[in-house]
Amino acid sequence: MISENIKKIYKEIAVAATRVGRSPDEVKLVAVSKRFPAAKMIEAYAAGQIIFGENYIQEVQQKKELLPDKSIIHFIGHLQSNKAKIAAMTCDMIETIDSFKLGCALNKHLEKIDKILDVLIQVNIGDDRKKAGVSSRDAEALLNQLNSLSKLRVCGLMTMPPMVNDPELSRPYFRDLRVLAEKLMKKGLFPTRKKPELSMGMSSDFPIAIEEGATIVRVGTAIFGQRQPVDA
Repeated sequence: MISENIKKIYKEIAVAATRVGRSPDEVKLVAVSKRFPAAKMIEAYAAGQIIFGENYIQEVQQKKELLPDKSIIHFIGHLQSNKAKIAAMTCDMIETIDSFKLGCALNKHLEKIDKILDVLIQVNIGDDRKKAGVSSRDAEALLNQLNSLSKLRVCGLMTMPPMVNDPELSRPYFRDLRVLAEKLMKKGLFPTRKKPELSMGMSSDFPIAIEEGATIVRVGTAIFGQRQPVDA
């Protein structure tokens, strides 16, 4: 079932990318595995899925030892500074950096283990009070600050637009994030990138996000189904 779902998602990625003249290879799929047991992730891995998205750092810590070595973990939840040490040690990318304080906390622990970590800045593109992230107005200042930290490599931006009933209504927010990234890129604020990553789009709207420039889409329900408690 998971294998078939993954194949279906990749086909949809290819259709959406081709529709706007993009290569499907430009789009990475993050399988959002929060609240699913490691066994489900291993099943997805056997079907060719490498990148997984987790929201809770304790869950990452528990699952990391059970997953194949080549698995890649993106942290996509709200990360507290006091959990930065675990995140630095266990994650391959943090998609939700929204403050210099958090960046500094991560950098401190990364220096101790001599590791460079890829990160994305989470932008609250819709100024939604229910969503985390820095405002689009403050993204440039935060990016400048994070670029001063030796162990963080800022690769791009991430967003979660306001909840809407019609996925098409998310399009303006995805477009705004792309425009913001292009503006910051022109200012030379992604010095390690030829093109910034754009993490946007989930199970309900990822084809639209791809049409608007997403390079990372985060899909959970369409792969794993309804969530369930993780076994202790």
